[in-house]
Amino acid sequence: MTEQLKNKESALKVKKGIEQPSSFNPEAVQLFKSSKHELLSVKEYVEGIKSGNRTILSKAITLIESSLAKHQKIAQEIIEKSLPFSGNSIRVGITGVPGVGKSTFIEALGKQLTNKGHKLAVLAIDPSSQRTKGSILGDKTRMEELATDENAFIRPSPSAGSLGGVARKTKEIIILCEAAGFDIIFVETVGVGQSETAVHSMVDFFLLLMLAGAGDELQGIKRGIMEMADAIIINKADGDNLQKTKRAKHEYENALHLFPPTGSGWVPKVNICSAITKKGVREVWEIINKFKNLTIENGYFQRKRKEQELKIMYETIKENFWDNFEKNRFVKKMLPAIEEKVLKGETSSYQGAKELFDIYFNLFYK
Repeated sequence: MTEQLKNKESALKVKKGIEQPSSFNPEAVQLFKSSKHELLSVKEYVEGIKSGNRTILSKAITLIESSLAKHQKIAQEIIEKSLPFSGNSIRVGITGVPGVGKSTFIEALGKQLTNKGHKLAVLAIDPSSQRTKGSILGDKTRMEELATDENAFIRPSPSAGSLGGVARKTKEIIILCEAAGFDIIFVETVGVGQSETAVHSMVDFFLLLMLAGAGDELQGIKRGIMEMADAIIINKADGDNLQKTKRAKHEYENALHLFPPTGSGWVPKVNICSAITKKGVREVWEIINKFKNLTIENGYFQRKRKEQELKIMYETIKENFWDNFEKNRFVKKMLPAIEEKVLKGETSSYQGAKELFDIYFNLFYK
């Protein structure tokens, strides 16, 4: 019976003498390999970035975001060689409560800037799952006009739960974008939270978007974030909401008077706008320019950037130290036992930490 089935004609059987086609297209496979996995030389990356090649810029950013040691080594070389061509931009951090309309606002302001000939890079730090490390990465779909603008570059990056990592990697991406000729950099955060401190440490101007008519105007936002803000912009100032935004403007202005003077000599501004109607959006850029002119004139602009560089250096040292400490084989071996002692109350948390440090540092002094 089996033999009969073998000899029986089948509609699916290829006639003898006809070469069966491969299930893979070799040209497509080769194209995939070259476009996705083949690494360029450091010189090719740097020259491509300087010439404004978006594809090469994107590939270089992917190397920065990679956790592979090989990719990190190449990425650091690219950054070092791109540094002399960076720094010629205004870096603006943009944050706000969920639903405030950050993407709509960025697109409205961004289109006005690109229409004037500016080159804009939008770096959006997206929320990442703590379990899967996956992220939403939806900004390109929310900024449809800006995403197709030849003078704009949108790059969503997963935060992956590491604030130090966000600050370092985003700062490195900023360097590459500046070397590629982008003279305005927007760093958008996912909402009001701890990541704002990380973003504040890498931008020149920190813009806080707020809503009116959502209850007490000063609730739901930390005082520390308001103190960091160089401008508070109340969005959605249109229709029935217009009067509410005007009242909220006065409330925020009164609240800001209670804060101590800023080191920049700048008095934080409060304004209203509608990202939908575009009314008030141009004035936001005027505020940013006034801040830039003032702080360049009094020396604060460059001083702050130098302080930021040192801060990121120290954050990188802490992060690298922890990675090295955690991966040390002697620490890994003793960690479960010391954890157990702490959980049972046989030793204190501080003593447990000291024991682990003694194990780690004794390796270097033997």
